Amino acid sequence: MTINLNRPRRWLRAATHRPTMTPRFELLLQQLTTAAKTSIGFPAATDIDYRPLGPLLGVLLNNLGDPWTDGLQPMHAKGIERDLLDYFAQLFRAPLGWTGYVTSGGTEGNHYGLWLGRTRLPNAVAFHSAAAHYSVAKAEHLLGLPSVTVATLPNGEIDYADLQRQAGQWRSRPAIVTATIGTTMTEAVDDVRRIHQALDAAGVTHRYVHSDAALAGVPLAVTANRPAFDLADGADSISISGHKFFGTPLVCGVVLTRRGPDDLPAAIRYTGAPDTSISGSRNGLGAVMLAYALDTLGTSGLSDRTHRARDVATYACRRLQHLGWSHWRNPGAFTVMLREPPDAVRTRWRLPSTAGWSHLICMPGVTIRQIDEFADELGEHRSATRP
Repeated sequence: MTINLNRPRRWLRAATHRPTMTPRFELLLQQLTTAAKTSIGFPAATDIDYRPLGPLLGVLLNNLGDPWTDGLQPMHAKGIERDLLDYFAQLFRAPLGWTGYVTSGGTEGNHYGLWLGRTRLPNAVAFHSAAAHYSVAKAEHLLGLPSVTVATLPNGEIDYADLQRQAGQWRSRPAIVTATIGTTMTEAVDDVRRIHQALDAAGVTHRYVHSDAALAGVPLAVTANRPAFDLADGADSISISGHKFFGTPLVCGVVLTRRGPDDLPAAIRYTGAPDTSISGSRNGLGAVMLAYALDTLGTSGLSDRTHRARDVATYACRRLQHLGWSHWRNPGAFTVMLREPPDAVRTRWRLPSTAGWSHLICMPGVTIRQIDEFADELGEHRSATRP
């Protein structure tokens, strides 16, 4: 195969001036800024300004390998990562002996949790609900785990009776169960204690439970009377996303486990650190951005953001009620389910849909003004289609 080095030419010319945003990147920024105004269907907070961290874009931050060992490569932010992990360990009530690391996102967190489960229970069968994130089934496939899909209740929560029935059919083998803490479509929360009760009733003695808390983990952790989902409630591992509730402009996440692998690998001679993560080289900016958010807000700030977002979701329900538009919402959710709007409205506001229902998500940063604009547009289309 012949490679044409003359195309694209712009990448071959040496820079003769101070680098700036070229027109195509300016256009991209303009497109993204415009899209953000009507993007209320996908979970990404927009209320934290990370631009003060801009100077750190001029250096490499590679948190290579294990976060607890600095290693030989000096361009990292592992000290900040360790502080961050300590905070989340307290938030999710980790026991002594816990470990974890900053991941590339929720998918890697799920993969790591299920990998630990398979390592400890190599003959296990994996169970997840029909509403689980698509990355769960993918991780099970990559790990070679037999996979069983469990039915859901009408609100999107796992059906514990069906879990008991299906796990009972495999009672001679260990079970690895993924509990979804904020399902993708309805933000339903699986109860980890009830999962254990279902497995007990099914006669499954050996089990591992991973909580996929990508969306709702942090908001629930700062909520009074929170449901049973974290490491103190019986989860063996838990993962969250950084770019959802924290709105980091770089996709990242955190995974924590009650205890690390039984056999910690020796340090890699080349790096001077054990290889305890899936990704090896890890972007240190993820840890920096999450730590910046926590330094800026503190736990009280996270709680305030959670309550404000829920207030906006409550307001959205009132507007839909006034329109006579069918809707519902899980308790404490940012997500509002609504009967599928006309295509023009659904497309403009980027609302995912399934089985005749759509959703909007009132993440921190979504405003009353946006909800009003959406509801007004929905009302106009409804009036235009009436005979």
